[in-house]
Amino acid sequence: MPPKPLRAWQRMLSGRRLDLLDPTPFDIEIDDIAHGLAFVARWNGQTVGDYAYSVAEHSLLVEEIFVKIDPNAPVKWRLAALLHDAPEYVIGDMISPVKAAVGPGYKALDDRLTAAIHLRFGLPAATPVAVKKRIKRADKISAWLEATQIAGFTVSEANKFFGRPPPEVVKGLSIRLRPPTEVRKGYTDRHAALMREMG
Repeated sequence: MPPKPLRAWQRMLSGRRLDLLDPTPFDIEIDDIAHGLAFVARWNGQTVGDYAYSVAEHSLLVEEIFVKIDPNAPVKWRLAALLHDAPEYVIGDMISPVKAAVGPGYKALDDRLTAAIHLRFGLPAATPVAVKKRIKRADKISAWLEATQIAGFTVSEANKFFGRPPPEVVKGLSIRLRPPTEVRKGYTDRHAALMREMG
């Protein structure tokens, strides 16, 4: 008798069943993404404060920084910045050393989920390389802020690992720690606003 195939899907609160190995845009819902990301902690939860710093909060900050870097960016790329870590609503947030240990399988899974999420919300399956680089730059600046404000890094340590950010970009930005339900609403509200702009 052949072995029983491993279950590769997860049931979402929306009722959708998302196949992690073959995700489709039809099984993606923004409420599921926002809920999941609001409860996924960045930095493996090793941050100060009464609330974990969630991937949803990080994503909002990355989109804000992306706009500061590229004020004339089309709304679709601002949406891509907001959704840059969306696959983590099902695969969680792994720190870079763990991703390296897991190997290429993690990236392949992340890429499949990203493509399905992008198609669901009217974006190209793959983000153009130039745009992806700008989103990655915003992501690293966000990581620098998080490292120095809530994760216990000195400025010199953060500069070494994430690069020194331009002072004009980080000026006035501070990390917010909010209850998951509040962050979830902030994420869905921002997503809705960007979708309206996209028309």
